[in-house]
Amino acid sequence: MKYFVFCALFALTYANVDVNQLKKLQALPEFAGVSLVELEAQTRLTVPDLIESEGYPSETYEVTTEDGYILTLHRIPLGKNAKKSNGKVAFLQHGILSSSCDWIITGSSKGLAYILADEGYDVWMGNARGNRYSRNHTTLNPDKDSKFWKFSWHQIGAIDLPTMIDFVLEKTGVPSVYYAGHSQGTTSFYVMTSLKPEYNKKIKVQVSLAPIGFMKHMTSPLLKILAFFTNTMEVLLNLIGVNEFLPTSDVGKVLCGDNSITQILCKNALFVVCGFSHKEMNATLLPTLMGHTPAGSSTKQLLHYSQEIKSGHFRQYDFGLIRNKRVYNSFFPPDYRLAQVTAPVYLLYSHNDWLAAEKDVSKLCDKLGNCKEKFVVPNKDFNHLDYMYGMSASETVYPKVISIFNSH
Repeated sequence: MKYFVFCALFALTYANVDVNQLKKLQALPEFAGVSLVELEAQTRLTVPDLIESEGYPSETYEVTTEDGYILTLHRIPLGKNAKKSNGKVAFLQHGILSSSCDWIITGSSKGLAYILADEGYDVWMGNARGNRYSRNHTTLNPDKDSKFWKFSWHQIGAIDLPTMIDFVLEKTGVPSVYYAGHSQGTTSFYVMTSLKPEYNKKIKVQVSLAPIGFMKHMTSPLLKILAFFTNTMEVLLNLIGVNEFLPTSDVGKVLCGDNSITQILCKNALFVVCGFSHKEMNATLLPTLMGHTPAGSSTKQLLHYSQEIKSGHFRQYDFGLIRNKRVYNSFFPPDYRLAQVTAPVYLLYSHNDWLAAEKDVSKLCDKLGNCKEKFVVPNKDFNHLDYMYGMSASETVYPKVISIFNSH
């Protein structure tokens, strides 16, 4: 049945997007040279494995949230090329369908985590509930209990981020962290600091890479379809029990088998959602990348974004009129109070981003309580995923991040 749903989603996507969107999808990379055996080998490598293979120290910690999710934090306490620590702690939070691997997967010369560590930062990388490193719970089994997956990025911002940040502060003894987030890692930050404004003082500065708050003008073909069918899709997914969206463990299995008609969608899942730039993608990185992404998420995370697209609001999860009244005492979910985000925030965006459109970024900046700067990446081809995987990110984006961090 799950196979049928993804086939249907694949068909809906190609049947409903316009010609220009179809051209975008057809431009996605080919994976003919990547075998499933190679994928499985890459999947077995963990973030600590990759870090240590580059000659950097690696530490792993687990922290349990108030609602029982067991989250994994990865740490590079100091870069191998750093002369000494600068006494600052950097906290990096990944985007949708991703993990802490995003910050190190491009290697020691290009990965932001390595670059910050070599600058003397103590680098911590979070993992949101439900991805391959935080797919654990004190009482719930993610493979058997659908209740495990009853969360969106709201819970990641309201519960996971505060839990991880408090752990990092206690472990390091510093009063605040230097926060960089990508995509959903920015969304969850705005959720945290708007709902729990006391956490603003725990953030020295925040850099939003491809910031996602408002999404009215995004152009992702798949998310456009999800937004159009969001109510129907949620009912269908609930009826047949599809709670998890494309975990890494599914790669090379039913949906991505050599004879599967959904193989292209599965292998390109992240690109179909977020976009792709041929000029920025290093083809030799693809086997490793495919072994770690998509890292898994709940279907509600994508559905929550689809609601944002449809409504034009940045607000809490819409359960429908009746349940909304019970949960929020209102027929409609409340907007996040972005004016309460008073930590200094810098927004970095690009013109070829399918998800973080310039108009939406401008609106976000206007609503935030302390938006310091909007910075457009000086590369017309730069896309949503290029902040993590792009070949020029270490030259066009990361120096700006380091400059912002060093100035605070």
